[in-house]
Amino acid sequence: MKVLLTEDNLDLQKNILTYLQNEGVMCECAENIKQCQDRLVAYEYDIIILDRMLPDGDGIEIIEFIKSRNIPTGILIASAKNELDDRVEGLNLGADDYITKPYFMTELMARLNAIYRRKKLDGNPFLQLGNIRIDTDKREVNVEGLPIALTKKEYDLLIYIYANKNRILTKLAIAEHLWGEDADTLGSLDFVYQHIKNLRKKIMNAGGNDFIKTVYGSGYKYSVE
Repeated sequence: MKVLLTEDNLDLQKNILTYLQNEGVMCECAENIKQCQDRLVAYEYDIIILDRMLPDGDGIEIIEFIKSRNIPTGILIASAKNELDDRVEGLNLGADDYITKPYFMTELMARLNAIYRRKKLDGNPFLQLGNIRIDTDKREVNVEGLPIALTKKEYDLLIYIYANKNRILTKLAIAEHLWGEDADTLGSLDFVYQHIKNLRKKIMNAGGNDFIKTVYGSGYKYSVE
């Protein structure tokens, strides 16, 4: 899961960032509406966490920005504005959920997972890719009932390919999703090929389907006959 956190309280931003990274979430940050919009144009995110009271305006403006450009991201508003009208306004404009400050980090994570399941995984915590079964709550992968040991990057790559099963994924898109904005500074994307190769090898050695189709000159695509 790749998240954009828009929060101007830098102490809170740091605490959330640390917590989400410890939970295995790729998280990047913005401090105001302008930074958030610039990142949404340059990169793809599964979900944005959106504060409302930002230095340059109401975070609600970002929802309108997302909707006007058909940016395919989930939206979780996290705000101290807790009146019923505030929450209804945010949800009516297109937010997927609304959590009021202060909140527990565990609740924030649970709401992020729920949005991700609804938007990316057909609402199901269990995924079936041919004879490969994934328990996304436990981050476990099995082939014919036998577990496979994947690295964190390999697991995230597996989920990313499934979650985008109707798209061809370029090496750059994969690199940005798994390594974040640092991917822009890398001279070569050959490491993406190596991670694809390693993931395929582990699954096929366990008797699993080869669910990754190489689209020559373009990238990779999910494929299970």
